[in-house]
Amino acid sequence: MTVFVAVLAYIVLAPLWWLAKSAFEDGGAGFEIAYSSSRTARIIWNTAVLAAGSLIVSMIVGTGLAWASTRIPTHAKLLRMVPILPIVIPTVANVVGWAFLLAPGPGYLNAALRNLPWWSNLETGPIDVYSMPWIVIISGMSLASFVYLFVSAGLQNISQEHIEAAGVAGSSYPKTFFTIVVPLLRPALIYGAGVSFLLGLGQFTAPLLLGTSSGVDTITTEMYRSTTDAPVVYGVAAAYGAPILVAGLIVVILQKVSLGDTRRFITHGGKAFKGVDRSSKAAVASIVVYGLLSTVLPIIALTVVAFSRYWSASLSLSLFTWDNVTAVLSRQDIVNAIVTSVVVSVVALAIALPLGFIGATIILRGTRFRLLRVFLDIIVALPLGIPAVVIGAGFLLAYMNPPFVLYGTPGVLILVYVTLMLPYSTRMLLTEMSGLGSQYIEASRVSGAGPVATTVKILAPLMRTSITSAAALMFVLLTHEFSASMLVRSANTQVMGTILFDYYGNGSYPTVAAIALVMTLVTGIGVGIAVKAGGSDVFSKL
Repeated sequence: MTVFVAVLAYIVLAPLWWLAKSAFEDGGAGFEIAYSSSRTARIIWNTAVLAAGSLIVSMIVGTGLAWASTRIPTHAKLLRMVPILPIVIPTVANVVGWAFLLAPGPGYLNAALRNLPWWSNLETGPIDVYSMPWIVIISGMSLASFVYLFVSAGLQNISQEHIEAAGVAGSSYPKTFFTIVVPLLRPALIYGAGVSFLLGLGQFTAPLLLGTSSGVDTITTEMYRSTTDAPVVYGVAAAYGAPILVAGLIVVILQKVSLGDTRRFITHGGKAFKGVDRSSKAAVASIVVYGLLSTVLPIIALTVVAFSRYWSASLSLSLFTWDNVTAVLSRQDIVNAIVTSVVVSVVALAIALPLGFIGATIILRGTRFRLLRVFLDIIVALPLGIPAVVIGAGFLLAYMNPPFVLYGTPGVLILVYVTLMLPYSTRMLLTEMSGLGSQYIEASRVSGAGPVATTVKILAPLMRTSITSAAALMFVLLTHEFSASMLVRSANTQVMGTILFDYYGNGSYPTVAAIALVMTLVTGIGVGIAVKAGGSDVFSKL
């Protein structure tokens, strides 16, 4: 157990140690260069605005969607999956799709808006997707899915009997909602807000693809620029990452302080929570509109550009062609990136799942080793509180130096992916183990079976569905991983997201759209496997 925990600790903590070392070496030169620049104040301001703005948008939209999901008709229950789609659709594909829709000149949606009387005099716009407000909106709409998952779970845990009791006591429904439902939702709202804020603080895809051309720089994009632009200064990248690490720690502490004893929010009753009117047309309409805006419109834009000779605001059947799709499937660099992305994801899964299984077993049943359990629990949770771009920067520094020089090889990608998936594999399997209880294991041990035989013959078969669905879900997350991959990739080691970015920077937009569609197809296959293995509610396990 000590060796296992030590190995995981090295995998997770070594990159963070290298970040700290690089930031403070030469007397803290990295901090001096980073925070003496005249641009630094603006960069920090942009990062704060992006985090706060996306937090507000995601909390309002996510909570509203969760409430709406309790009021949809029973025959339309599949609509409850719609708000989760932005999690399983590649973020880079979604952002590029919005660029094709809302670019000031050739954006399809902008071109349609210019046909309206009050904007008919405009040659560009009226919306600029490359501006800070729209980067905030797009990021917040995407993060709303995480808030939706938290709040939906919280609503399901509220007993309907408490709502009915308030009504009998003469409380109006709005008053009941704000005095009963919202206080009981505090854990879900606080956790959702914390996750949303941290993800907003570490946003990388939207600022990189949309903000770079308009000067909307953030801490994450500066970290990337410091590791790629000449002269390369790794200490500066590490120094920029320090505030995000500190902010993550503060958010976690504030969550604990705000919640206190979570048993205060547990309700018991025979009736699950339900909305007043489960057939609300407004609820159905709000979820459908969100699905159109967050998923359908960007994918339509990607499809149109992918099958066009060039990206233009005017649409014509004469512009449509199959050449872009066939070119993507025939270009060796793109094919290599697709293969590398799938292979690296599968190998990372093959490592992360056993590690998560062992970690969950120790956390749940290692009662004789309290300190190891607590330390392991912290280690496997740590990657959730650190933006992927920061983790990527740490791995870049850790594995381009002895004793393990892995930069430029698929090995460093595999290690990054394993680290990113440790919290998911451990928590998802831990939940299932807790639900099984200990009676099956105790019966097996009493019958003479050892721990390995018990695991192989009893525990693993009972958890087969959960293990399969966890693997499928993590495969979906890994195949569209972008932030950390951008930091550790090399010219010879590309994945789908990074090769898409290269073509985006070169202005090869039809090729970019075709690659984005391939990414969506690959993750769609993973979603299908996840639903097949774990049922339609599998995404709640995230």
